[in-house]
Amino acid sequence: MMKARIIYVLLFAFLTSFCFYPPRVIKVKSDIFTILYSEEFEQPLEIWYSVKCPNGKASRAGMDFYKCDSIHTSSHEDYENNVWDKGHLAPAADFSCDKATLHKTFTYLNCALQHQDLNRGVWRMLELREREIAKSQDVYVHIKLDFSKNTIKQPTGSTVPGGFWKEIQYGQIVEMYYFPNVKPTLGSYPNYRVN
Repeated sequence: MMKARIIYVLLFAFLTSFCFYPPRVIKVKSDIFTILYSEEFEQPLEIWYSVKCPNGKASRAGMDFYKCDSIHTSSHEDYENNVWDKGHLAPAADFSCDKATLHKTFTYLNCALQHQDLNRGVWRMLELREREIAKSQDVYVHIKLDFSKNTIKQPTGSTVPGGFWKEIQYGQIVEMYYFPNVKPTLGSYPNYRVN
């Protein structure tokens, strides 16, 4: 009976790994974040980071996103003439300690096709809150992109996620949010909290 359970658990884990992630998923670990990246979707699947410089002042002037030679990512063409921003997942402002650290956030590995109104609105306001909390305690963030529904395949090859799960942890507090990847209609970010 125990052997059958172990086999079932291993089989379940093996099969679900194919159901939840597309092929060609690459784990990238840097000194500022860890990312699971899908070459098929040309988008991140998940990212983990902690806010490093809540009071940083390094300028992003002249910086633009760059590709990683060894990983097939989205590119500038995926974001042209549409409503999709190059939405930083690990926000540039969280790492504006100095120019070198800030520049590390401008990789296409760290950006997602995010509706411009979401990126510039409630998402940005929640990022501001993360930095405010990080002035007094450690803040850890986990973002998971939702490709289970409402995704859009771009003519350029990238896949627009249907939404974003965002978990913020500080002290003993964990907050979870879900943002559909559309023009926001619910006002401020607390309306997107799911726990």
